[in-house]
Amino acid sequence: MTVVDAPAVLTAGHLRAAAARHAEEAERTGRLHPEVVAAMTAAGLARHFVPRRWGGTAGGFAELLGTVAGIGTACASTAWCAVLLASHGRLAAHLPAEGQRDLWGDSPDVRVAAAIVPPAGRLVRVPGGWRVSGEWAFASGVEHADWVLLASLDHSGGGAPAYRVLAVPRERVGVRETWDAVGLRATGSHTVTADGVFVPERRTFVREALVAGVADADAAPCHRVPYQLVAALLFAAPALGAARGALDAWTRLVGPRRLPDGRPLAEDPTVQQTLARCSAEMEAARLLLEAAAARADGAAPALAATGRADRPAQGGAGRPAGHLAGAAHGGGPASGGAGGPRSGGAGGSAVHQSDAARAEGSALGGAGRQVVARADGSAPVRADGLAPLSPDDGPAPSSPVVAAALNQRDVAVAVDLLTGAVERLMRTGGARGIQAGGGLERAWRDIHAIAAHAALQPGPAAAAYAATVFPPASAPTS
Repeated sequence: MTVVDAPAVLTAGHLRAAAARHAEEAERTGRLHPEVVAAMTAAGLARHFVPRRWGGTAGGFAELLGTVAGIGTACASTAWCAVLLASHGRLAAHLPAEGQRDLWGDSPDVRVAAAIVPPAGRLVRVPGGWRVSGEWAFASGVEHADWVLLASLDHSGGGAPAYRVLAVPRERVGVRETWDAVGLRATGSHTVTADGVFVPERRTFVREALVAGVADADAAPCHRVPYQLVAALLFAAPALGAARGALDAWTRLVGPRRLPDGRPLAEDPTVQQTLARCSAEMEAARLLLEAAAARADGAAPALAATGRADRPAQGGAGRPAGHLAGAAHGGGPASGGAGGPRSGGAGGSAVHQSDAARAEGSALGGAGRQVVARADGSAPVRADGLAPLSPDDGPAPSSPVVAAALNQRDVAVAVDLLTGAVERLMRTGGARGIQAGGGLERAWRDIHAIAAHAALQPGPAAAAYAATVFPPASAPTS
């Protein structure tokens, strides 16, 4: 267990500097340098979402977005591990209080890894808890973790299996080094193994707790937020940093070069247009991600006021809205389902979220425009996040399904913009841009690895958003 004098707010200056110093070494070795790992904890990332009762910060999503993006300009692998280090503390906050005590009773600076999508392994019910066995792929950061969250299907209830998450001490599981990818090489997203490990009841919770958010009256806003509202946002934060790092590397590469006639290459119209367009696309992506983070930070009070924070809508076949199939968390950069990066998408969360959006009972305005009531009872606003219905109203959707769809839309578009911008930088970087060790090609590989994640795919995001705008199709008449 790591105990540090971490700050009350995230302070990542030293972490970014350490990540920059060790980025190339991390790329070669496939793991983060010990100085970088220690700096992540010292920056306050491990405790960022830990409940305050254990000395944690219970912080916000906007602050985390900005911090992780800054780290990502130096090393996207470090940024990926940093955002998951914080995020997994938020997941563990869904454990019962006594289970939380096991993790954080001595310190909030406990490093938690996770591999919870898809569920894997086998659970056997025993007195006082479960025994768990099996393998779980893509556990980013597991090499420097104190605890690991695993997920498995629990068939002990006799009916439909429960999707159960279990907290296991890192020393009780094995690690097989299986992560060898072209991008995010240093995330250490290896495979976790367990053989009959006992997990007491107090260290488990079911998926529905993530979908609903923590319902306790004294829960911090970051814990009341439903999972689907923030999963994609957290995975996208390193992409913003990687794109900025690519632009920095491209600028350093192009700046000193000259055209055949001796003029600076920076005077070439193609170079100027590339700079303008790519920087503008990155700025647009930043605004989209910041809007999603602000929506997440403001969601819990609105949901609590409408009584929806602890009452998730039910999707098709009785499944909770926003289930985890299409929003992998704790997996590696390409995880998200048995079918690979895009599994759990088109036929997964978007479908059930569509059903749930229609079940929310929000009024439908003309031309398929959905509107939702404000938490304070004032005039309604557009659920699509565009222009408000009156000059005094801002987009503040009260439905968790609508808010999640807006965030999925904005995050998917932002990552698409960032990936396209970096692709354009690579095409204009010349032969020097594709040479190993220059920064540009590493950022290019990293951002494509991030964009392959199941939670960031445009198709499911578009389907989820469209379901909140268009009215449900009428049943065919005979």
